[in-house]
Amino acid sequence: MENPQNQSQEFQPKTPFWQSTTARLLMVGALTLILLIPLLLVDNLIWERSQRKQQVVKEISDKWGTDVYLYGPIVRIPYTVYEESVSVNQKTKETVTSRTASTEYAYFFPEELQNDSKVETDKRNYGNYESVVYTSRMDFKGKFSAPDFSSRDIADADIQWDKASVVIKTTNLKSIRDEVRLKLGDSNLTFEPVFNNAENDSVDALETGYFDARQLKSASTFQFKMTYRGSCQLLLVPIGKTTTVSMQSNWPDPSFTGNFLPADDKKITQKGFTANWKVLHVNRPFGQQTFGSLPDLARFAFGVKFVIPVDEYQQNQRASKYGSLMIGLTFLIFFLIQVQSKIKIHIFQYTMIGLALIMFYTLLISITEHSSFMFAYLVASAAVIAMISLYSISILKNRKFPALIGISLTVLYSFIYVIIQLEDYALLFGSIGLFAILGGVMWVSRKMEWS
Repeated sequence: MENPQNQSQEFQPKTPFWQSTTARLLMVGALTLILLIPLLLVDNLIWERSQRKQQVVKEISDKWGTDVYLYGPIVRIPYTVYEESVSVNQKTKETVTSRTASTEYAYFFPEELQNDSKVETDKRNYGNYESVVYTSRMDFKGKFSAPDFSSRDIADADIQWDKASVVIKTTNLKSIRDEVRLKLGDSNLTFEPVFNNAENDSVDALETGYFDARQLKSASTFQFKMTYRGSCQLLLVPIGKTTTVSMQSNWPDPSFTGNFLPADDKKITQKGFTANWKVLHVNRPFGQQTFGSLPDLARFAFGVKFVIPVDEYQQNQRASKYGSLMIGLTFLIFFLIQVQSKIKIHIFQYTMIGLALIMFYTLLISITEHSSFMFAYLVASAAVIAMISLYSISILKNRKFPALIGISLTVLYSFIYVIIQLEDYALLFGSIGLFAILGGVMWVSRKMEWS
């Protein structure tokens, strides 16, 4: 005779698939993917605000002064070159040789170039955005050796000694605050701007009037001063056979950039920095003179960037990258509680929880624009944790599970914040944290009924 208990189990109706745990898991997974769409819109919002900040910084820089790049001083001496052409007279069959003269230029770099720069920085605000500007006072000294044309076998009669000039290649001419005067040996020369026909070239030129280059001897000294308004960065090209630069500033977070780094004796404090460079001619692959035209030596420039070190928008973008992880882990917590406690959570309630998690990022970006990232993260995360915890009380009908959810969300948001702040160890810390979370989920779900 059959056991009545076995008979009742045989005729027990099966649970419909759409009410099974597997179906619920699939729906929660599909909802997680759908919520990536508004999360992507939030990421685009952060990018748009970041672009707006860059536009505002550019507007402030254009009004105050843009990057400063300086390449000089350089002695320029014109000389005459001849080109011969041979033609045949068709009537007489005689060979006629004609000679055409044209002018080219020789450029001579200084033997020594010393620069002492004092840079005073300031912050300019426009609405919610902030930009760094500076005023640099640069003192240049050095000496030129006598120009030598022997490498080109140019006759002395073809050298236009009396039409020599001194050239400086630079940017941001409109932000030079004082007249630039050069004392070269016994001569006093004034720099004047030279019109730049090239629309795609941002480097302009300053040039002195003519002087007789025959006065340049083996140790012809020079000196001049420049006062510049600029922003973002200050770059110099080491054209001296020996180039030494000393820079002092009140900016506490310098970013040394370019082809050469300062010496090890640099000092950086909360009140500013002091840095020194020394570049020899053997440290760069160009000589002390060039013929024809000046080469583009921008890749050999060095200097300092004056930028705000912590970009709130970059931190917001990094936080938004973990949005899908936050949604997935939060849904997983609710799903495990649902399976463990047999409490039904509707897909609409999952949707409300997911939207609350996405609202965290809009709160974060909006509060960050008016305060620090840390304060904004604290306020936004506290608001979202409180909202979801209170909402889960009405869903789960008790206080034990909502308390667990609140603690779990606090741990998750703290975990994400630490990863955002770390740079060198972000991957290591994140991998260990996710491994620990996976282990915890496996431990909790090891005895669950999934039918």
